[in-house]
Amino acid sequence: MTRWLLLIPAAVVALFALPSTPASAHPAGSLSVNQYVGLTLRPDRVEVTAVVDFAEVPTLQQKEPPACAPLASSIVLTVDGQRLAWTVGTSGFAYAGGAAGLRTSRLTCALSASAQLGRDVEVTVANSYAADRVGWREMTAVGEGVRLVDSPLPTTSVSDELRTYPADPLASAPDVRSATLKVVPGDGTAESGAAAERPDDGLLARWAAALERRFQELAGGPRLTPAVGLLAVLLALVLGAGHAALPGHGKTVLAAYAAAERRRIRDALTVGATVTLTHTGGVLIVGLLLSTSSALAGERLLGYLGIVSGAVVVAVGAGMIVGARRHRHHHHGHGHHHHHHGRLGLAGIGIAGGLVPSPSAIVVLLAAIGLGRTWFGVLLVLAYGIGMAGTLTAAGIALVALHRRLGRMPTPPRLTRRLSRAAPAGTAALVMVVGVGVAARAAAGVF
Repeated sequence: MTRWLLLIPAAVVALFALPSTPASAHPAGSLSVNQYVGLTLRPDRVEVTAVVDFAEVPTLQQKEPPACAPLASSIVLTVDGQRLAWTVGTSGFAYAGGAAGLRTSRLTCALSASAQLGRDVEVTVANSYAADRVGWREMTAVGEGVRLVDSPLPTTSVSDELRTYPADPLASAPDVRSATLKVVPGDGTAESGAAAERPDDGLLARWAAALERRFQELAGGPRLTPAVGLLAVLLALVLGAGHAALPGHGKTVLAAYAAAERRRIRDALTVGATVTLTHTGGVLIVGLLLSTSSALAGERLLGYLGIVSGAVVVAVGAGMIVGARRHRHHHHGHGHHHHHHGRLGLAGIGIAGGLVPSPSAIVVLLAAIGLGRTWFGVLLVLAYGIGMAGTLTAAGIALVALHRRLGRMPTPPRLTRRLSRAAPAGTAALVMVVGVGVAARAAAGVF
């Protein structure tokens, strides 16, 4: 067993030693639709450079190339309350290589509208294009022949008009959908404006992004050899384990507590197995839905699954409270019911832990299907789920061992009785609080 564990870091080193293929993971997330709106205000007109950068999954869902007309109608610009009418000038649309052999796409539109800005006016701009899609939303504004006073928008694009992103862009992505500008006669760009600051890339974020890119390159490479396949599976295990341990994944703590509450290692294994099966099934179902529907927003679907996941955790916590009360009032003949209730709680925690599939696993599955390697995609998704389960199981086993050691420590009888009465309710309350947090965080991204 130790030899196999030592293969994992060796595989990671080997992954970076292999020559890189042109394909790479989309830096803003494989489900993202990223937008840039750059305004240039002149005395007699307003010009806009509008760019939409579609990541792998939205590109795959396109039945036909997107056009500028819907984008132009979604960008509303008013001068002193009067809406301007856009004229679409030059436009461009192109595909580029993406993760795991999939493609990304880029739409560029030049818009212009006549306006009288040679006096003090108030200009407002609002962009509602693909409002339900997650992604980078950026605006800039400059004046040529007019001045912008206290502009809330920077004058330059921090992403070079969606060409470069930080390692973890969605963690600090701008979400600028509207702005109000005060325009006065004069020459210059801005009297006072917002500073365009590029988010700083952390070392951990860069390493995680590099590992994910390498994983997707291997999965979608033109040649699938036994060595490449083995490395991809090992890296899927590593990424799955890391995904479960990321901050914000309260399900890891919940699974550990649920397992440790009964102090049995097999309960931790039960949670891990349930997570693997649930995550694998979730990726297969979501991948099928996204590949057959062009209107379904992937991140919105994952948000709904997050809400359901949180609700399941809350239900488990509520069931723990009910079970603790019943156990307190009915000591005789209740052992079987309590055991059955515990198994349901463990299954619920496992389902909640694997219910929200990883976008990276979805992309790999879709790419494998497109390359005629469906079996390989399913294998990688299964390995990813096993990696997640490994983290959950390890946390559970650690807490089982900790509880057993604490149980052997001498404790005053009165304190022991108080702890035995308070522990079930306290654990249940913690489970419910974390479940509410999971659901609330997911709901915030959906509504």
